Amino acid sequence: MSHGENAATIERELAWFQAALNQRFEEHIAKAGTPGLPAPPALAAADGPYARVVLETGLDWSERLVLALALIPQIAPELLDPFLIHNQSIGRRFSEFGGLTGQSHNGFLPTVETALFLLAGSDRAERLRLRALFEPEHPFSRLGILILDQRTGDEPPTAAALRVAPEYIERLLSGREYQPPPSPDFPAQRITTALEWQDLVLDGETRAQIEMIRRWTRHAPLLMESWGLARRLKPGYRSLFYGPPGTGKTLTACLLGKSENRPVYRVDLSRVVSKWIGETEKNLGSLFDQAQHRNWILFFDEADALFGKRTESHSANDRAANQQIAYLLQRLEDFPGVVILATNARSHMDEAFARRFQSAILFAMPNAEARLQLWRDCFGKGGFELDQKVDLPAIAREYEISGGAIVNVLRHAALMAADRETRCATADDLLQGIRLELLKEGRYLK
Repeated sequence: MSHGENAATIERELAWFQAALNQRFEEHIAKAGTPGLPAPPALAAADGPYARVVLETGLDWSERLVLALALIPQIAPELLDPFLIHNQSIGRRFSEFGGLTGQSHNGFLPTVETALFLLAGSDRAERLRLRALFEPEHPFSRLGILILDQRTGDEPPTAAALRVAPEYIERLLSGREYQPPPSPDFPAQRITTALEWQDLVLDGETRAQIEMIRRWTRHAPLLMESWGLARRLKPGYRSLFYGPPGTGKTLTACLLGKSENRPVYRVDLSRVVSKWIGETEKNLGSLFDQAQHRNWILFFDEADALFGKRTESHSANDRAANQQIAYLLQRLEDFPGVVILATNARSHMDEAFARRFQSAILFAMPNAEARLQLWRDCFGKGGFELDQKVDLPAIAREYEISGGAIVNVLRHAALMAADRETRCATADDLLQGIRLELLKEGRYLK
């Protein structure tokens, strides 16, 4: 499907919107009823991303009209210019049209009131019925299609601005997946890996526990819905990964997402915790809402920074921090997807928090056999080679370092070899790299 074909589909949808808007304005000016708005154009999955999204979400004609209304400021803002006309008798815009004007956007920004006017005109009974389109249970909200931006709390709900969620803007216009950039409003970043499960070196017990998470991602709907276990089981799956740095916690989270076709987002706790009371809850609420709608796996690295052992509340800051933690815990418990919290030391975690997890998985330092496999995986593939004099089994036995540290040694050895204009690493290259890794931990090469 080319961009031109999808653009043609959108043009037909905009033409239909224009016809519906013209009819509604004619009715409003004449103060007369209407037999109904024009029928929308037919859509087929082959018509492109816009049509596929509409068909997949099952939107009816009124919902399609609202979707087009909310999307138009992004693609054809001039179509909404008629809403900017002034009521000459009072010298301002018509209040029944709703709508806002932006700071840099010169066009009209629709609100819920605008949608109700477009769909129902002055028919109050129909307007009351159509308010259901903007309730939390409706697919617009449940699937995260539309965002209702209520600017101030003392205004009526119909004054909320209508915006299409960024994910759906991308899906409708290009068919691509939207990846939100990290920001104070979105304290997370997508993480991926080019590695596969066979590249992850873990003991059998750890792998078995990880497999339980994979089983949950596959069978949760069966258990919760078909088997009726939602009355007994909390939604979602929460797991604590603990162990020294470099032992595979982040890689495992990435592989879980890769194998189950679920995006993994690492939460930046420094962005989560705000000095402004209420901002933390707002940032986290938005993150969890998006993750729930889009089937993300959430990965909280260095979780003890937020879930460490608590102290008594001696100040307003302490009480605010505890309030933020309580809110996060509640969202974690209610989240129907997979949440992974990682820490380097379980002893730093509050046991009251740890009891809320479905599993606590130890990522231990690799033993000599596992270290040898890691060394061979790093240096036994591709165009980079080891000098034949290098005794990898001896190095694996003697130096207890993590898989992440071995990857750092690989980088060091490759740079040293490249500087010599050779593709072969020597024993000295490896030992220098190992020495640097041990120094990071305050240890010294024997």
